[in-house]
Amino acid sequence: MRGETRRATIARLNDHFRFTGDDGWTYLSRKVAVMPITAKEAVIRAVRIFDAFTPDNDPHGEHDCAVLTVAGERIMWKIDYYPRDRARSNDPDPIDPATTLRVMTIMLAEEY
Repeated sequence: MRGETRRATIARLNDHFRFTGDDGWTYLSRKVAVMPITAKEAVIRAVRIFDAFTPDNDPHGEHDCAVLTVAGERIMWKIDYYPRDRARSNDPDPIDPATTLRVMTIMLAEEY
């Protein structure tokens, strides 16, 4: 698969996962987890609908990480890829959802 097509496929799969939560796990950092419920909901909603990707904040074009501000807090989210079978020797291929598990962490930018 060509580089541009590969990046577009990864971005599409990452966007789908981020928006739906399907086919992966989402973790909240400790500081996000202890936010009041309304603040936490606002953070999750903002991450789900984020679409302001630019070459500056998404240099690889994969939509796998971003920083945004929600209610005055700088929030960072990052998607990592793991082998679905948990075999540590296998490198996950982010264009293959059958073998790759997406894991998103949502945190305060200061926690990174």
